[in-house]
Amino acid sequence: MEITSAFRVTASDGSKPGAFATFPYDRELVRRFREAFPRARWRADEECWFVPGTTAVRRLNAWISQELETLDRHADDKGRDAFAFEPLASPYLIVGDDLAVRTPYSRTVVEAMRRIPWARWDPAAKIWRVPFRSYDALLSLWPEIEAAARRNEPEARRRRRQKMKDQGASPVRQTERRRFRYPVPEDELPPLGELVATRTWGIVIFEAVDTEPLREVVAEDLYPHVKPSLNRYVWAHWRVPLLSEIYRARPAKAADDPMNIARRGWWLPDREELREKARELRRMERSVQTRRAVSDH
Repeated sequence: MEITSAFRVTASDGSKPGAFATFPYDRELVRRFREAFPRARWRADEECWFVPGTTAVRRLNAWISQELETLDRHADDKGRDAFAFEPLASPYLIVGDDLAVRTPYSRTVVEAMRRIPWARWDPAAKIWRVPFRSYDALLSLWPEIEAAARRNEPEARRRRRQKMKDQGASPVRQTERRRFRYPVPEDELPPLGELVATRTWGIVIFEAVDTEPLREVVAEDLYPHVKPSLNRYVWAHWRVPLLSEIYRARPAKAADDPMNIARRGWWLPDREELREKARELRRMERSVQTRRAVSDH
């Protein structure tokens, strides 16, 4: 992929004068763009930036020319040489004119790809495209990307669901679940009335929080995050969300730090976690409807 072809400027043909700009996603590049064009607005539907003004095309072309001057013209050739010296073989990587990454949806993968300079999402092919100039960055993040991709394979998710189902058969777990409570750190409380993911009960909605710190936890194996400092935690009381609440929920914008999750025991769910919870609730609804139909007959 020629990096210059990824920069495009198109004059607006609407009533508002201006121009549309598209370029590879890179955090530093976006920062410089926003500094140069503070009135620019991102249009998600068109997946491009709109810069207002009658001189927008000229100003954008001048900015792009300046940015391209800073790029190493031989960077892609160097990246190809680096790939040939240390090739990366994976079922999630397709090597052609560029490096194409296709994985099951994973918030971890999305965040990792966004840290790679010049990586961009190709919505038509549903694939991430990475120029060879960014091979070193891709290689350094590949263990994280591949591990997340394998975790989100359909078969891997099925095994996790089955494991959770098997664990759910434990009498201690069943008794504790009927209490609809979960220990949370008193200085990092989850938002009430919103969808929150937990390590033990999946996605729930917390409705109230106790004020007294924990003295003991009967089923401590269910709550491993409280072991380092029990008195930092209080009970938060939860309920199962409705399917309509799952549909209305907005996924987390960014992946949470694993250290924060390990300490708190809760986090805001991503898109795939919300989809999985919706599938679970739909299965439960169908099961209830089937039982009712059988009992009616």
